[in-house]
Amino acid sequence: MDSLDKIYYMRAFLGSICGVILGIIFSTYPKPGVVDGSVWIIIPLALLFYIITYVVGKKIGSGLKTQDKKKISTNGVFPFIFLLIMFTIVTYTGLRT
Repeated sequence: MDSLDKIYYMRAFLGSICGVILGIIFSTYPKPGVVDGSVWIIIPLALLFYIITYVVGKKIGSGLKTQDKKKISTNGVFPFIFLLIMFTIVTYTGLRT
């Protein structure tokens, strides 16, 4: 497997893990529905997980060519975001029903 593929799948996996964590956090609130300040919970936690993937991705992609090193920061961003949102919704819904 290529280094960029490893980074892609790592971001997808950690996006889903972050989504499950957020779903558990939101389901523990006493009132169902909109959680006050949920944006201020989602953004820092997602940013923390993304920074973790960036640091690990830099280590994985240390032997890449200079053209491919530019792709380390953007490779797998969309799966990270969409899996984060999807797993947050699925986990929250599963725990609230």
